[in-house]
Amino acid sequence: MTEPLFDKIAIVGLGLIGSSLARGIKKHALATTVTGFDGSADVRARSKDLGFCDSIAETVDEAVTDAQLVVLAVPVGAMAAAAQSIAPHLADGAIVTDVGSVKAAVVRQVADVLPAHAAFVPGHPVAGTEHSGPEAGFADLFEGRWCVVTPCARSTDASVEKVVALWTALGSTVETMTPEHHDIVLAITSHIPHLIAYNIVGTAADLEDVTQSEVIKFSAGGFRDFTRIAASDPVMWRDVFLNNKEAVLEVLGRFSEDLAALQRMIRWDDGQSLQDHFARTRAIRRSIIDAGQDTADADFGRPHGHDD
Repeated sequence: MTEPLFDKIAIVGLGLIGSSLARGIKKHALATTVTGFDGSADVRARSKDLGFCDSIAETVDEAVTDAQLVVLAVPVGAMAAAAQSIAPHLADGAIVTDVGSVKAAVVRQVADVLPAHAAFVPGHPVAGTEHSGPEAGFADLFEGRWCVVTPCARSTDASVEKVVALWTALGSTVETMTPEHHDIVLAITSHIPHLIAYNIVGTAADLEDVTQSEVIKFSAGGFRDFTRIAASDPVMWRDVFLNNKEAVLEVLGRFSEDLAALQRMIRWDDGQSLQDHFARTRAIRRSIIDAGQDTADADFGRPHGHDD
């Protein structure tokens, strides 16, 4: 049996990602002790009942005291407050990491708050579901997924190595890039798709010519898949857009220009340009399947029952 990577890991924030992380760390024996904390007394009580941590602390200082690794698994908008709450209680040599899907803003909010004797290694596991809360977590969430680590001025080579080892042991493939590059990549691959999903589902809800029952009844196609994305945690996504404002607005501007070009193709019956565009984008889907990021099964592999 391999030695644990850490003696004590503290996880601050016990939603989908935090609770999945605790479960994965326990499954792979990556720490001797996993202590959890959440600002909500209700979430702490539910987490205690679920038993995915060795202990649930009632205060953040109790959670992080003597921890070799502290994981901030709170919404991006709460990172600054979380960092301030843990800073006075961090052990010498402690490593702090996070799981936020925005990185440059988190570095700005967290790096200068932490004491000199602690290292900070920003991270982002590119994994999740539309469900939230401690009940939604599961140990294999990070298996076969990517995790982006974005070292900053407060990172040391040794601390980066330890954080990379943790995510690798959880089954993730780790990529390293700058916080700023991460934010533009995630703006196009994650943040803008979520914004579009929230918008189109909202548009459908507001259409006066289409009843809500019709929207629900006939949503077997693309709209249904938009609703899955649009069911994601509203607090988390509010914070993502406000904290990745520059990259999101830059990509959104480019998207708006491309959408206007498609409008012109349709208005002027330019079928060849439409077909060429659709053929080019279809190749992206094939690449995603070839990379193992989704299934080629019909209807995304959803089970469809048949009466025999």
